[in-house]
Amino acid sequence: MNILIKQATVIDSKSPYNGKKVDILIENGIITSIKSKLSNTKNVKEVEFKNLHLSPGWFEMQANFCDPGFEHKEDLKTGINAAINGGFTEVAVVPSTNPPIHTKAQVQYILNNTKDAIVKVHPVGTVSANLEGKELSEMYDMKLAGAIAFYDDKKSVANAGLLMRALLYSKNFNSLILTHCDDKSVSVDGQMNEGITSTKLGLKGIPALAEELMVARNVFLSEYCDAPIHLMNISTQKSVDLIKQAKAKKIKVTASVNSYNLVLEDSLLNDFDSNYKLNPPLRTKTDIDALRKGIADGVIDAITSDHRPQDIESKDIEFDMASNGMISLETSFAMLNTKLKNLSLEQVVNAMTHQPRAILGVSAVVIKEGELANITLFDPSMDWEYDAKKVVSKSKNSPFIGQKFKGKALGVINNNKIQLVK
Repeated sequence: MNILIKQATVIDSKSPYNGKKVDILIENGIITSIKSKLSNTKNVKEVEFKNLHLSPGWFEMQANFCDPGFEHKEDLKTGINAAINGGFTEVAVVPSTNPPIHTKAQVQYILNNTKDAIVKVHPVGTVSANLEGKELSEMYDMKLAGAIAFYDDKKSVANAGLLMRALLYSKNFNSLILTHCDDKSVSVDGQMNEGITSTKLGLKGIPALAEELMVARNVFLSEYCDAPIHLMNISTQKSVDLIKQAKAKKIKVTASVNSYNLVLEDSLLNDFDSNYKLNPPLRTKTDIDALRKGIADGVIDAITSDHRPQDIESKDIEFDMASNGMISLETSFAMLNTKLKNLSLEQVVNAMTHQPRAILGVSAVVIKEGELANITLFDPSMDWEYDAKKVVSKSKNSPFIGQKFKGKALGVINNNKIQLVK
């Protein structure tokens, strides 16, 4: 693949070209030249857009591709297409499939079926066997097979002893435990954030305490084991405070927040739209402000989309029976770019590129000569509408269909390939 990218503004905090408008020549998948102007002497394909920006390829830490077992909701091919449309060149897929990704065979299934794709798909193995929270999975075997980390997805590991053993075990082979923080004995069968809106609607609430108890416990376990832990799906003000305190004590804790928790309030549930039924739930403006400040201050390290496809039978039913989740790979950046006014474009991109890779131990991607071309092309000022006919995910469970956004991915370059978004 040989291409010449014309007049693109680089957004990359680690690049010597950050903030500059340049031409970039890519030959055989490697960036060979970056200059303010380059002549197309080799007669290669040119890529040129109005207001073109580029950055290291966006990295998604938490997406559910539902494959194997739930291919009626999403599969590896449609999940990859959704990632391309959203500007992601790498995706870590969660293990809550059927069977779960809990042995090396399932890890190999993911890798073998995506090895030639433009989007690199990283399997995440389970912490516990069969996602049951009773005994450890075959983590070392999965690591050798290519698992990037270990996570019981939205099933919090309730057994503190099991999580402690997982932390001690995984640090022996330099791997990482990811955790969802939700004490089910507190949240029980909650439907949305506990607060004014849940009271008004008569829905059982999910107290912020359910998350915060688990955050505190997991921080203590990380400190005790002297092992790194990553806290996924942070959504409350107190959680941000607890993580800030842990980092001040040099505990090996990192954290991420879902893009929807940075922009959407729980009052949106007034119409009982099940597409807003999420886990963690939408919280209050106070929580949102704390999360945004957490990103700005570096307390929260990364932003995830938490792509969760659900078929119509799982969503178009009574609210308390509906499944959690929304499709979000195609809209995650656009939503952030449209709604987040207190964060710069560079901060948002950093939380979607360098930070996820650093947390997961993936090789850094930098826009400079001699580096492999792993690039997202985008226009932060493009106005567009999320048209249902153009949704490439197999499921359509998004509250944003028909809404207008500012900022759109234009294409991705990776694995010596280029694909532009139609």
